[in-house]
Amino acid sequence: MVAKSQAAEPSEKTPPVLQPAGGHSAKETGSNLDRLIHERTRLALVSALAVNTTLSFNDLKSLLQVSDGNLSAHARKLEDAGYIACSKSFDGRLPRTEYRLTESGRTALQKYIAHMEALILAMKNI
Repeated sequence: MVAKSQAAEPSEKTPPVLQPAGGHSAKETGSNLDRLIHERTRLALVSALAVNTTLSFNDLKSLLQVSDGNLSAHARKLEDAGYIACSKSFDGRLPRTEYRLTESGRTALQKYIAHMEALILAMKNI
């Protein structure tokens, strides 16, 4: 007859639960990050619009150093989420596309920054 073995004690200590500002664990805070804004190009796009009233498509393309298609795809995702607004007009015969950050986009960026600050704080307190 084989004897039941005792449950082995864990060989490593369980890492402490990190509690950044707001009372959420670091894991919760990390999982609550807005994935739409977290992507590098979209974060740069939203950040650029946060400090400028409006920016043209060409200004953003130059600033972010991305291709037309790349900027269009990222801008469309942010626009579909309601984070940015796009207006199209003509300057003479030339089409002009301008973007601005919406209130919900500004709120989402502020929330994203707060989450990142909480993660940084949690890591400093390890």
